[in-house]
Amino acid sequence: MVYLTGDTHGDIQRFKQGKLRWLGKKDTVVVLGDFGFVWDGSAAERKRLDWLRKRPYTVLFLDGSHENYDLLAQYPETELFGGSTELGGNVYHVCRGSVLELEGKTYLCFGGAESQDKDDREPGVNWWKQEMPSDEEYDTCRRNLEAVDYKVDYVLTTMHQADFWILQPLPLAKATVCTCFWTRSCSS
Repeated sequence: MVYLTGDTHGDIQRFKQGKLRWLGKKDTVVVLGDFGFVWDGSAAERKRLDWLRKRPYTVLFLDGSHENYDLLAQYPETELFGGSTELGGNVYHVCRGSVLELEGKTYLCFGGAESQDKDDREPGVNWWKQEMPSDEEYDTCRRNLEAVDYKVDYVLTTMHQADFWILQPLPLAKATVCTCFWTRSCSS
């Protein structure tokens, strides 16, 4: 089964509660933004990330407005799940504009968001300009949508503006849109 959640902000307890405690090898958890397990590179953070890597299920995450994009860029990109960055084990950062196929359903994934508090943050320390999508990422999204004839079952995004920037090209969009504001499971 595919489970959606958002804004984990590096809180390992979110993965130790509720249904997430009982997930198995065939399950996938998708974090819709503000994953937070790649933030400062500290030993404590690495320990939490290592714990996640040992879970039996797969963890995919879309980046949000509170990610350390310099640290994310240090991980190698791979072509798993339609485009992602492997953080080791079973944890993957999903590239913006990727179209994933999970359990027979297609998911357009588009992370990024503008920090509401960026004026109170320091560039390269706790704020990165890469939080906002680039023209290249929008182009990648368009190409990936064209490749599937603009037909996806779900749109997973962290952006409030998704209905304008991403969904406009979807003719008579019938996809279910999931943002970072709720947690649910997507089943067939």
